[in-house]
Amino acid sequence: MTKIKFGTDGWRAIIADDFTVDNVARVSVAVAQWVKKNFPNNPSIVVGHDCRFAGELFAETCTKVFVSNGIKVHLAKGFVSTPMVSLGAVQLKASLGVILTASHNPPSYNGYKLKGSYGGPLIPEHVQEIEDVIPSAHGLKLADIDLKKAQADGLISIVDLEGMYVQHVEKNFDLDAIRESGLKLGYDAMYGAGQNVIPRILPQTALLHCVNDPSFKGQAPEPIHKNLIEFSELIKKTGIDCGLATDGDADRIGLYNSKGEFVDSHHIILLLIHYLVKYKKFTGKVVVAVSTTPKVEKMCKHYGLEYQVVKIGFKWICGIMITDDVLLGGEESGGIAIKGHIPERDGIWMGLTIWEYMARSGKTLEELIHEVYAIVGPFSYDRSDLHISESLKQDVLKACTENKYTKFGELEVRRLETIDGWKYHFDNDQWLMIRASGTEPVLRTYAESNSLENARKILAACKETIGA
Repeated sequence: MTKIKFGTDGWRAIIADDFTVDNVARVSVAVAQWVKKNFPNNPSIVVGHDCRFAGELFAETCTKVFVSNGIKVHLAKGFVSTPMVSLGAVQLKASLGVILTASHNPPSYNGYKLKGSYGGPLIPEHVQEIEDVIPSAHGLKLADIDLKKAQADGLISIVDLEGMYVQHVEKNFDLDAIRESGLKLGYDAMYGAGQNVIPRILPQTALLHCVNDPSFKGQAPEPIHKNLIEFSELIKKTGIDCGLATDGDADRIGLYNSKGEFVDSHHIILLLIHYLVKYKKFTGKVVVAVSTTPKVEKMCKHYGLEYQVVKIGFKWICGIMITDDVLLGGEESGGIAIKGHIPERDGIWMGLTIWEYMARSGKTLEELIHEVYAIVGPFSYDRSDLHISESLKQDVLKACTENKYTKFGELEVRRLETIDGWKYHFDNDQWLMIRASGTEPVLRTYAESNSLENARKILAACKETIGA
């Protein structure tokens, strides 16, 4: 029996190894039990899958378990993104949303994400309640569960979540302003589940990898620069003003300026706050993960906004978004949510917000970034994942815990944050963060300085100091 554990964002495993029909059914039995206990009257679940291999099979497996427990299933037609399932949970007033996706993981993986009735990640204590009751065997004869009969009995309804999402976008954005702006825009779906949305709403957009390929051409669909070189080259060659990329389940954003240069999430978060407050007159608190730039705090002070830092993992941000008046919640990894939508990361929604900002202001992305710099000052950020032995990883973590590191190269530590990992602050708004991967012998190191060259020098000094 495989012990199934939900990590930072769902359960993920290699297809046909641990991610099997039987294990998906075991998880679904626990989900069904939790839903019936917490939603005893007319429980219902939205079920969808992304573009990964055997997504339909796994979605049908969940559906069989749920209908056999008397739970109504709103089953998505075709592949869908994570934000589509989250929005569907809200609009269909469902008890829960389930999406079969491994997000930005390599193509050999699939996964199982749980979404609350409010349209965002299920909060950690509820995920734990489900994990605690996953049985050692599902005990069902899956082949005998007749989905056609369940549909005829009204237990399954087929829903067009993509159509619902597109309608929601059309209601909330000034798409005419984008269409008539003369902006040349580009979109790289990375073969992921967002691939149909941009062509439907902005058909003039230059498209890349907007076809269904469960192999993702062998590459993890994570929207970071090293995975988007082809997109960057396309932007440079064809004079695209701004390029948007999204990951496998379209909840993370990657962004490029007209020079084909990657614009990181720290800059995107600052651009969004600036636009929402200055131009759209929105208010609310800003909640970010600890790996995000302290420039966000500067921007919040400038606009008189409350600012809160939480652990890494969007579930911690969502937990605050469903109780407090939040303007923006964001992470360094490209997961961002804003007011006026669901408490969920949504790469396409963030990209459209930036494009609307460009269209309405008549300014380039570079000019808008300079507006942000006028408030918080210029900065550059970089990240390096160090693949080291488990023993060295443990030695470094011990040294961090015992506050052994007081200097990295020439930089002296002025302040230390330990919300999640170790964030060392130096003079002049420079910082370095060290955080261990929970699943592999990897140390994640993040750094910020006034130039990319200096950010990389900090990462190099870290590597030297810890002996990696």
